[in-house]
Amino acid sequence: MVRTALLTLWVLALSAPVALAAPGHDGGQGTYGEADDKVVTAAGFIIIVGVPILVTLLSLAYNKLEDRRLRRLSAAKARTARADARGGW
Repeated sequence: MVRTALLTLWVLALSAPVALAAPGHDGGQGTYGEADDKVVTAAGFIIIVGVPILVTLLSLAYNKLEDRRLRRLSAAKARTARADARGGW
């Protein structure tokens, strides 16, 4: 584990100067281009609306899966109870 950590740090240390000296540096604009106030505001609103929608969808999916799991457990208990009542295995 120590060997892997040291190798990772070594590779990152050697690749940092190459990344910083890359030709055609974009001046910090990134892949989208120049980000003015309108772009930043739109991105903020997308995040403000998107996160609650994502949380809601994930919560609904979790509840559906949890209900399915509980139904499966109760069905298994019912089968076990019927087998015990009959004296079966």
